[in-house]
Amino acid sequence: MKTNIKNIDILCVGEVLIDFIGHQSNVQINQTKDYHRYLGGSPTNVAAYCSRLGLNTALVASVGKDGLGEFVMENLQKNNIDTQFVHQLKNKSTSVIFVSRTEGTPDFIPYREADYCIYESQITKETLLNTKIYHTTCFALSKDIAQTTILTKAKKAYELGCQLSIDINYSEKIWDSEREVLEVVKEYCQYNPLVKVSEDDVFRLFNKTLSHQEIFDFFHQMGVETICLTLGSNGVILSQQGKETIQLPAVKIEKVEDATGAGDAFWSGFLTSYIQQQPLQACLKTGLKVAAIKLQNIGGLPENIQL
Repeated sequence: MKTNIKNIDILCVGEVLIDFIGHQSNVQINQTKDYHRYLGGSPTNVAAYCSRLGLNTALVASVGKDGLGEFVMENLQKNNIDTQFVHQLKNKSTSVIFVSRTEGTPDFIPYREADYCIYESQITKETLLNTKIYHTTCFALSKDIAQTTILTKAKKAYELGCQLSIDINYSEKIWDSEREVLEVVKEYCQYNPLVKVSEDDVFRLFNKTLSHQEIFDFFHQMGVETICLTLGSNGVILSQQGKETIQLPAVKIEKVEDATGAGDAFWSGFLTSYIQQQPLQACLKTGLKVAAIKLQNIGGLPENIQL
């Protein structure tokens, strides 16, 4: 009997963007004078960071057939991300986001065109059969056509035995769907994804502060077994259905250079250890180490990561 070897460790589905990150530290966008250009988008970051950590990663996304799109494609290839599922669209511009450089949650302004034009034809059954983890984000789900594609293919991925994953990085600034965000999140969560969510995300999602237990109960009731709640400088707490929570402190660092993508770095470390079938506590430790490295670097992760 022939066994199916899955060559794609993580298939990241969602936005690829250009992040223009402010050069001045700890000021909002209205006071930022100039910006530096980086490859961005949460699923793209996860694909790039996991690649740096030694995984085989692929990205399903769309860019414009323009100068910024060329910059994206060149940088995806530099990061050893499989780009065969990335479409270049002639009639759309590459999406960009202006981001403040800060130690806390960054301020941002999005300009979106190509990123949400993700079509079902970009994700075949054969690709899903070849995939271990199918990962997406709330940002990616915020707008059709991408939303319908991601949800349709999430169901298929689940049926074909993929482990699903989602970053609940909700922001009202980017949510442009006619469907309520909680309705969309519930539909995705019925496939038992690994869930990463921050306290900031939860506050924006519910417009109020919830206790940790209320957050965990919300997702468990939707059928999610494992939830990682990130607490910023206070570390992370993980809840697994029917088991005691695991809480770990953040790795102490002297100076935060750039918080953009720190959550993606954490999740990349977590998923890398998860694919290596390490215990959940070890997955959390890896995530916290990778996040600490990211916080000390502007833009992406350094090439030679020593964990």
